[in-house]
Amino acid sequence: MTLGRKPQPTALRRAAGNPGKRGYNHDEPIIEGDMPDCPPHLSAEAQKEWHRLAGALHQAGILTFADRAALAAYCQCYGRWVECEEKLASTPTMFKTPSGYVQQSPWLAVANKQLELMGRYMAELGLTPAARSRIVALRDVGPELDRVEKIEFVVVYEAAPGERREQLLNQQAQSVAKPGDRGDGGGPRQIFLDGDL
Repeated sequence: MTLGRKPQPTALRRAAGNPGKRGYNHDEPIIEGDMPDCPPHLSAEAQKEWHRLAGALHQAGILTFADRAALAAYCQCYGRWVECEEKLASTPTMFKTPSGYVQQSPWLAVANKQLELMGRYMAELGLTPAARSRIVALRDVGPELDRVEKIEFVVVYEAAPGERREQLLNQQAQSVAKPGDRGDGGGPRQIFLDGDL
């Protein structure tokens, strides 16, 4: 078991500008796809909360189909909390038991537990003002997250006046002119590579 703070997902660290300046997990899977559907088992109030949040979270790049369960759990906690608050509005917060002891309403205990669970899910999904203050929304995550697979160097030169040529530079055929070398008539005049500096 590791101690310390729970690591943030790479997407959230990128969006926040990587405040710790630690390296990214470049092999972290990127899940793409459409917005997940609202689970049918959610209560009516939980489904309202799902529809209120899901579109905005998906548009911000936070909600994918793999995160459906986390948002569903948050929404169900929200639905139970609303139910408990409605019951508390019509019943006393404290009541006297048959043996004469004063006890808090069971609805209050359930409401408090649901608030605690909601807070955890809110932090995970960036639903609190504090969590949002650490996130900068990514406008386009596609090209930024692609890894560079190959780098090619191209020499661009003017072979004749008005005639531009490009030549792929590779290790087998390096037609590189040294400083002061005029080349073969139409090639590059001067190129400095790592060993020439």
